[in-house]
Amino acid sequence: MANTKSAKKAARKIARKTTINKSRRTRVRSQIRKVEDALAAGDAKAAAEALRGAQPELMRAAQKGILHKNTASRKVSRLAARVKALG
Repeated sequence: MANTKSAKKAARKIARKTTINKSRRTRVRSQIRKVEDALAAGDAKAAAEALRGAQPELMRAAQKGILHKNTASRKVSRLAARVKALG
């Protein structure tokens, strides 16, 4: 438990940031799931559309520190390759 005034403030800041990061991570996972579902269904047009929505979300997550830049790029690249192979 935080004892000092600064530690209490830090705990509040961390809690606030955690909720924001959770929602961003959830949004990213949802976008990826949309692409995965479209790929599983074999719908190339829907997969391409979902990828267009997922790519900026992934890169925004990397910019905000939710994901590492290379991780986001790798995920986008692999999804794009799978969409391209389907189409």
